[in-house]
Amino acid sequence: MPMHARGAFDVKLTPQSSGDESIGRLMIDKQFHGDLEATSRGEMLAAGTETKGSAGYVALEKVTGRLHDRDGSFILQHTGTMTRGEGKLKVEVIPDSGTGDLKGLTGSMAIAISDGNHSYEFDYNLPSGQEPGSGE
Repeated sequence: MPMHARGAFDVKLTPQSSGDESIGRLMIDKQFHGDLEATSRGEMLAAGTETKGSAGYVALEKVTGRLHDRDGSFILQHTGTMTRGEGKLKVEVIPDSGTGDLKGLTGSMAIAISDGNHSYEFDYNLPSGQEPGSGE
């Protein structure tokens, strides 16, 4: 049965040396609030182009904490592109990356930024018998 989580998050991006000035490398530190109470750490690679508003990024982040009433961790994979200002973003749980009560977790996350505030909408599934409130 599909489940839904939502809330806000705080993010800190720390630039790192990438060895190539055309590719930016950043460390990610996040604090999730709401239905997902968790922290995450990860890395991002980003590159822009000579065309204004065109760029791309990839990232991996390990999320550790509580999703509704389940404790564990999982890894998110980000793939984002901008074409002359029009963005596309895909954030998905890496298959079989869930641990603890989140073993078997699958899903995708939408991220929104408004007035400098970050929020998420997370659609996910857990194996039968692991849904929040199932008592298992």
